[in-house]
Amino acid sequence: MPRFAANLTMLFTELPFLDRFEAAGRAGFKAVEFLFPYAHEATDIKKRLDDNGLTLVLHNLPAGNWDGGERGIACLPDRVEEFRVGVAQAIQYAQVLGVQQLNCLAGKVPVGVPEAELRRTLVDNLRFAAQALKAAGLRLLIEPINSFDIPGFYLNRTAQAAALLDEVGADNAFIQYDIYHAQRMEGELAATAQKYLPRIGHIQLADNPGRNEPGTGEINYAFLFAHLDRIGYDGWIGCEYKPATTTEAGLAWLPKTAT
Repeated sequence: MPRFAANLTMLFTELPFLDRFEAAGRAGFKAVEFLFPYAHEATDIKKRLDDNGLTLVLHNLPAGNWDGGERGIACLPDRVEEFRVGVAQAIQYAQVLGVQQLNCLAGKVPVGVPEAELRRTLVDNLRFAAQALKAAGLRLLIEPINSFDIPGFYLNRTAQAAALLDEVGADNAFIQYDIYHAQRMEGELAATAQKYLPRIGHIQLADNPGRNEPGTGEINYAFLFAHLDRIGYDGWIGCEYKPATTTEAGLAWLPKTAT
């Protein structure tokens, strides 16, 4: 049975961020993930992890002005220096928090920039990040995101992510495979996960439509969990969904032996 990590950006949102760690532990989770740690001191987050016996399995590199609608800066030619500063900041946090992998959001396609320049910028930035993370003993992830939820996002499909990683050529760079985003863009979840399993470093989930917990939509999660076991996926699965009602009520789907 897969191991599940609570995504604290999406779950327990009625609580202040630092109080969500205790709530995750009480709910039976042994691991957590979240978008960004940078609004808090790394030592404060580490204490909450330790106090509640939690492992941090993922957070993102800085992604620009999130509240202003930005969703990453890695493909933006005029933000390269900011990106590199963000890589250093993320590594500093990772070394305190004990996380082993960091996700890079590619960003939205800006108006008027040729595709070739966007791809060159993204590849160069990913190479830089992968090299810096490797020196720190970390893995780099890139995440395809569906174009319905985030119109204009540069990276949308699993094959596109794999091709980017081929060009980057780093042995510590992998795909973050989000089942919800993949269902919206391409379907074929079982076959795609099996085909790209060696390239997948982390998995996230939500059901579709609605991006709520498993069992609320069209995805056969019982089948997928068994399939991931059969093909040998041994990483964490991040619960990155919006509870249909409350977080606690929505956890009925979660096998208690799998956290």
